[in-house]
Amino acid sequence: MKARPAFTSRLAPDIVRYLTVKQALGREYDGVRRVLAHVDHFVTTRSDDLTPDTFAGWCLTLQHLASGTRRHRMQVVRNFCLYIRRRVPAAFVPDERLFPPAHQVGRPHLFTEAEVLHLLDLVNALPPAPTSPLRRENLHLAIVILYTTGLRLGELVRLTFGDYDPRSQTLLIRDSKFHKSHLVPLSPDGAHEIESYRAVRRTRQLAISPESPLLWHHTRRGTAYTCTGLGNTMRRLLRAAKIATHTGRLPRVHDFRHTFGVQALLRWYGAGADVNAKLPLLATYMGHVSIVSTEYYLQFVEPLAAFASERFARHCGALVTSAPADGGAR
Repeated sequence: MKARPAFTSRLAPDIVRYLTVKQALGREYDGVRRVLAHVDHFVTTRSDDLTPDTFAGWCLTLQHLASGTRRHRMQVVRNFCLYIRRRVPAAFVPDERLFPPAHQVGRPHLFTEAEVLHLLDLVNALPPAPTSPLRRENLHLAIVILYTTGLRLGELVRLTFGDYDPRSQTLLIRDSKFHKSHLVPLSPDGAHEIESYRAVRRTRQLAISPESPLLWHHTRRGTAYTCTGLGNTMRRLLRAAKIATHTGRLPRVHDFRHTFGVQALLRWYGAGADVNAKLPLLATYMGHVSIVSTEYYLQFVEPLAAFASERFARHCGALVTSAPADGGAR
């Protein structure tokens, strides 16, 4: 393993203490470490401390990055400065009003069942590929799992056969985005797809050992797909299927995750379930640390609005009175 470079500026002791505290909370903070290492190197070249001038100079080195990325990195430094201020009240803290504007999240595309079936038809019609003998099977399984489980693309490509338990029909998602592992129960369709895929692998005498990648890539000598490789392939399929967002752009693969979250709410509303009580279960299923992260995926689309209005009218409609016919004040 490559050794991490030591911090060398005047900030070094504070950076080490800050990262130690954060890592004690159960996070790796590698991204934060990289940002602070960049700041540390910049400050070292200036033989200076972290001041308004050095911070402004460091920010100029980020101009080639997207505004959202710049804002995130500047916020990392601000959080670090707030930590220092606890001990040194006069310490410099960047003014976040001068940061690039916060990224405006675009409305995700919610895939319909018809669109997913169309994608699967396109996959099944793909010609054989000598360099990827399981191309159709891999893509078919990937679409079904993404649509029925809401997994992140990175979680999908890291799956091995050992992560699938045929008895409980669950997938083990190891060390996900929030550094927590969890079990994901599969739908009958999802479990059937994996069983069928495993039968194909066995028939063709391809590896199905516990450590073998679930999505087996021949051109990479039997190793797993990469996020980039599978993502690019999925985008080509979406383009071929002529599936577009409300703005005419190509949907993101991550929109399958949004679709899963909204579909879960629609099923619960349709069944008359207590949706608020169900949200913690959805958060756990999706691998979130709290329902705050889950709510990001729950777009208030028209079907949800109709269900919510109907439920409100059923329980509270008698409390709502119509306005006077003459529009007079009371």
